[in-house]
Formats: sequence, structure tokens, C-alpha cells
Amino acid sequence: MSRKPIIGVSADVFVIEGHRFHAAGEKYLAPIAAMGALPRIVPSLGPGETVEDLLQGLDGLLLTGAISNVEPRHYGGEELACPPYDPDRDSTTLPLIRSAIERGLPLLAICRGHQELNVALGGTLFARVHEQPDRLDHRTPPGDTHEEKYGPRHPVKLIPGGFLAGLAGDKDVIMVNSLHWQAIDRLAASLAVEAVAEDGTIEAVRVKDAKGLALGVQWHPEWRFAEDPFSVALFSAFARAVGFSE
Repeated sequence: MSRKPIIGVSADVFVIEGHRFHAAGEKYLAPIAAMGALPRIVPSLGPGETVEDLLQGLDGLLLTGAISNVEPRHYGGEELACPPYDPDRDSTTLPLIRSAIERGLPLLAICRGHQELNVALGGTLFARVHEQPDRLDHRTPPGDTHEEKYGPRHPVKLIPGGFLAGLAGDKDVIMVNSLHWQAIDRLAASLAVEAVAEDGTIEAVRVKDAKGLALGVQWHPEWRFAEDPFSVALFSAFARAVGFSE
């Protein structure tokens, strides 16, 4: 590729002093820049925006984590409550995911993005996985610093023969952080499980017959990614799928 690849990054909508902002955390932009690509924030403009226009000129798509949760109405859980919500993000990213996969655009979905990927393809979520029998509390751990909140929390087992297992060398278990309420309940038919937590929570998925790489992970590999060999391997694989070498 003769130019720097352009990676679209999903945006959250925030209201600050009465003004709406579309933003993505720098921690998601940094790995993209470090791999030699240019991040481009894709605004969550909501219903009516043409998905094809939003994808125009992109070589890959990164779906970020967020403070907000996917509204339960998108997966048949209308009576559930798990605020805060970001309806404009939902109405932008869900069709964006389907279109990106159809195009074969490389896709990496993180935390909320991982959940969006499952919902966009017809799966459902636990709105509050910590309230399910025999499940761990996957919510953000207590702590005053980001280091405490994003530190390694629990192991996940990589599925033998899976794509992620191929990135881990001789490891079949990795330690991950955990900062989420929602988690996959019914897996979308087009997804394959790539990793699970010790309580059975699905921690990573892959679109089985995608034309390009399409992965979702429930944890946050972007956090200090350069310090973790597996996170480096994951973003390097994404870079290769986009069509350039780091």
C-alpha cells in the first residue's frame, strides 16, 4: 500500500455544557498510529446517515469500548435496564458492522464493540452478566487509578485451532482486564467462539465466513498495548489484514 491505511474508529456521543461531541479515546487511536496507519473518527450521526458514505475511504474499522451499553431493544430485551445508553452510536454502528463485513473490510471490535458485533449479526446479550448464576463480576474493579481498573483481572482460555490461539504461541490461556456489564448470551449463528472466561462468558469471537478479518474481544487490548505481547500480536494481525506491515 503506497499510502498510510485509514482505519475508521467508532465514536461515542457526549453532551458537555449543552453541546454534543463525537469522540473516541486516545488509547484506541494510539495502537493504530503505532502500526503506521491513520485513525479517522467515524461520527455517530444516528438514523438516516448513509453507511456507505461513512465507510468511504476506509481500509479497516475499529469498534471501541464505551461508558454506554447497547440498548436492550436491539436484542429483544426491552424490559431490561442497563444504562447509560448512546442511541445514536447504536443506530450508526450496528448497520456499519453489517456493511463492513459484507464488504470484507477488516474489523476489530473491542468491549462494547464486541457486544455490538454479536447484536448486529442477530445474537443477544446479558444486560447484567454479573447477576447471572455462577458468573463472575466482570464490572470495572474498584480503584482510584486507571492502572488498577485496567490491570489483569482474570484468565481466558483460547480455543484450540482458533485465530487467537495462533497469535499466542505456546499459550492456551491469557490474562485479561474486565470492565463490562453486558456480555454475549446467545451467540450469533455466523460467529465462532475464540476465547472463554472460566465462568463460561464468551470473551472473543470471529466471523466465520468473513471475506476479511473480523474479530471481537471483550477485554481492552488497547490499554498499554505495547507492554503486552499478545496485544501487540493482535494489533499486528489487524495491521496485516488491512494490508500493510508494521
